[in-house]
Amino acid sequence: MRAVFTGAATALATPFTSDGVDLVLLEKWIDRQIEAGVDALVVLGTTGEPCTMTLEERKSALCRAVERADGRMKVIAGAGSNDTAQAMANARMARAAGADALLVVTPYYNKCTQAGLIAHFQAVAEAGGLPAILYNVPSRTGLNMLPETAARLAEHPLIWGLKEACGDIVQLGEAARLLEGKAAVYAGNDEMCLPAIALGAQGVVSVTANVAPRLVADMTRAALAGETRRALALNRRLAALNRLLFCEVSPIPCKAALGMMGLGDWGVRPPLTPLTQANGALLQAELARLGLAVSA
Repeated sequence: MRAVFTGAATALATPFTSDGVDLVLLEKWIDRQIEAGVDALVVLGTTGEPCTMTLEERKSALCRAVERADGRMKVIAGAGSNDTAQAMANARMARAAGADALLVVTPYYNKCTQAGLIAHFQAVAEAGGLPAILYNVPSRTGLNMLPETAARLAEHPLIWGLKEACGDIVQLGEAARLLEGKAAVYAGNDEMCLPAIALGAQGVVSVTANVAPRLVADMTRAALAGETRRALALNRRLAALNRLLFCEVSPIPCKAALGMMGLGDWGVRPPLTPLTQANGALLQAELARLGLAVSA
């Protein structure tokens, strides 16, 4: 079976300054992930806010991430667009930057048919010439890729995985069944990681790993190793945090948590707005309960 990684990949948040991407903080952030034992990095995914970044900002963030990772872990570049030609250009840029693989979301807003999905993903993978992970997240795109479509795409030599964030455990299980032996399936929602692995997934693309990377990495490894009791205990420890990190549109709560932990300036770009005071209090309390380094 083809797999870009096995375990936990962090859907990396992007730190910004008033002038652009904070490349110094980005480097520190990547080092923190590596030290915590996560298995891969996703740069310019949804959590990275690429929709509000210029082309030059996206290039600089990806190039710096590849340079800083320096082969210590896989770097997966978000390359999706609702315009196939633009997604193909993003894929070529990712290859030129030295990324190891692509994460390609289903087209949004204009959407397409299942046949259109097949044509779109094949074109993007071939343009990049890199292993590609399909990304299904209908809550954001308004389009659901069926497991049968993912299975057909997995016949392509450059389609190596599926990040399934449909929120439906039955559909996720069916995708894992149909892709078994062909391509890896990853949970696209943190709360789905443990049941997804039980159904045959190879890991998770995690937002929570920004905040608690070691806990997420340890839980995922335990689940993959069949250490059920340990995995369940760690999953229960993470459950409230997983929920709170999506109490408002992601990555608003995630970036707020990083600020509360004293890990730098993690503001979001419009149209995203700062976390509300009420949700901030709940999140601060949960960080304290977990023993994370909450700032005063």
